[in-house]
Amino acid sequence: MEHNLTDRSFWKSFWESKKDLIFYIKPDYVFGNILAKLIKDNNIKTAVELGGFPGYYTIYFKKYQHIDATLLDYFVHDGLIRELLNKNGMNYEDISIIEADLFTYQPEKRYDLVTSFGLVEHFYDLKDIIARHIALLNPEGTLFITLPNFTGVNGWIQRKFDSENYDKHNISSMDPELLMQICRELGLIEVESYYHGRFSVWLENRSQQSVIVKALVKLIWLVGKIFTRIVTVESKRLSPYIVLKARKAV
Repeated sequence: MEHNLTDRSFWKSFWESKKDLIFYIKPDYVFGNILAKLIKDNNIKTAVELGGFPGYYTIYFKKYQHIDATLLDYFVHDGLIRELLNKNGMNYEDISIIEADLFTYQPEKRYDLVTSFGLVEHFYDLKDIIARHIALLNPEGTLFITLPNFTGVNGWIQRKFDSENYDKHNISSMDPELLMQICRELGLIEVESYYHGRFSVWLENRSQQSVIVKALVKLIWLVGKIFTRIVTVESKRLSPYIVLKARKAV
């Protein structure tokens, strides 16, 4: 069986179809407050972003946290990375870039912080892909993984209006308890996983949708935002993300 639910052609088409990829990354970029605290508390000096093309968090790490940052991805579009770096006032040489298959890659170094954002849910074997993150960690290193939560309202929208994208995700991976269990089985410590964000919904294929669908998704987004301003909860049904944090023992 194949390791993953996607292939190189999928990612090539995905990135070539995306609009507005090039933008200025702000200091409060998504998950930035959590990452800043982890980096400070754990004295992190090096970080790698797995499957993170075009490298938003790699740029965030270097630009705002001033640490040695590496992007490792199966698919890299050199021109887009250069455009993104230029937009953020950085040079190509400011970060390290590795184009490699995580399943065959033999690491030349390990890192204080290993991250991925929306990667692990594209694989059948959740324990295996998390273990490949851990293999890149220094002793006492920090693991930080996020994935979308398609088990609530946002998942219904994905399934209803973009089933092709929905089917590229391992929905069973979107379970904080399961994620924590796997990390403990792999020997990690200080394991924590939780739903993150009060509410959000989106469609990757929004530009292809009808005016009615766009209006419906916008209405759901608006109602959810208003509701979670009143009822400030982060939950399985409403939160758009899941966060996983852990550390490697000595």
